[in-house]
Amino acid sequence: MQDNNNDRTIERNYLQKWRFLIPEYEAVKAGRSEAFRRVGAFYRHHGTCSQTFRKYYNRYLASGTEDDLLPRRRGPKRHDLQGVEVREALFKILHAPPSDFGFNRTTWKVVDLQNALKKEDCPLSRRAIRTTIKNAGYRWLKAKKVLTSRDPDYRAKLDDVKRILGGLAKHEGFFSIDEYGPFAVKHQEGCKLVAPGEIATVPQWQRSKGFLVITAAIELSTNQVTHFYSEKKNTDEVIKLLEILLERNRHLSRLYLSWDAASWHISKRLTERIAANNAMAYVTGSTRVDVAPLPAGAQFLNVIESIFSGMARAIIHNSDYKSKDDAKSAIDRYFAERNEHFQVHPQRAGNRIWGSERHAAIFSETNNYKDPKYR
Repeated sequence: MQDNNNDRTIERNYLQKWRFLIPEYEAVKAGRSEAFRRVGAFYRHHGTCSQTFRKYYNRYLASGTEDDLLPRRRGPKRHDLQGVEVREALFKILHAPPSDFGFNRTTWKVVDLQNALKKEDCPLSRRAIRTTIKNAGYRWLKAKKVLTSRDPDYRAKLDDVKRILGGLAKHEGFFSIDEYGPFAVKHQEGCKLVAPGEIATVPQWQRSKGFLVITAAIELSTNQVTHFYSEKKNTDEVIKLLEILLERNRHLSRLYLSWDAASWHISKRLTERIAANNAMAYVTGSTRVDVAPLPAGAQFLNVIESIFSGMARAIIHNSDYKSKDDAKSAIDRYFAERNEHFQVHPQRAGNRIWGSERHAAIFSETNNYKDPKYR
């Protein structure tokens, strides 16, 4: 009984307020009000919404009964009464392809879900559909490409690399090798800090100042990068890198070269050059060269990709070098500072350098060293 009395008290107060507001509102509309010149001032003074006020006022004028001034109690909606059934029907449709329901699409739209639910005699508003999907933890995401290897000998090659690294001696070196580019020397895009109101733009059509290809190797024990610039990616450039590594690492008894399955990395001429070096090493006791190839299609395991990623973010993104020589100078300085850092702080390739490399430069099959954004 107490609740009913409270409800009636609220209704009486509500109606009493309306009995005061309606005459004042009509006086304002007729221009007879001394307190308000405009209806907007009337709404603001009483703290009421204009749309809500007019809705109840027009309803009262149409019927002439004060009951229409009281808020109407809404009954439970269909999806409230049958929440479980509706949810099951929605996700039953959502988990099926749209083509099963006659829609020529590969992904669902909310309007298509609504139409499919109507056919199942389970009408729902679009807002209710979105809310139900969101409450279930679903969200719209764009699928990302994932780098994978189809090499049938993937596990064997990977285990061989791990075995070499696990038993690498002090008089041996393990080099991760790859090429970066070709890339154009021009105004490059990228993330940058801009002032309020400033819009960073890059011209769509530009005249290139030249192209660069970087051939490089990183030694995992000392974290030192060896690089030079090439005109093309071919066997001659790989042999040139081999000669440089042999010249600079005469103190090592064995060099392990690890690279991907690019054609110039497995060419007959390169194989013959390595075989000739090893034949001479057997006689003279000089540095021997062994190859530790990565699985085909597994560039994401190549540690040098992480170094290229850091270099690109720091040196190439947002760049606008005046010439190829300026770009080369910046790249040379980056690698020189990087090498100097690890000479002063000896450490196996591991920690991120300058805070810009995508992953720690250390071999791990769980890492994706190839950053899809640095190209």
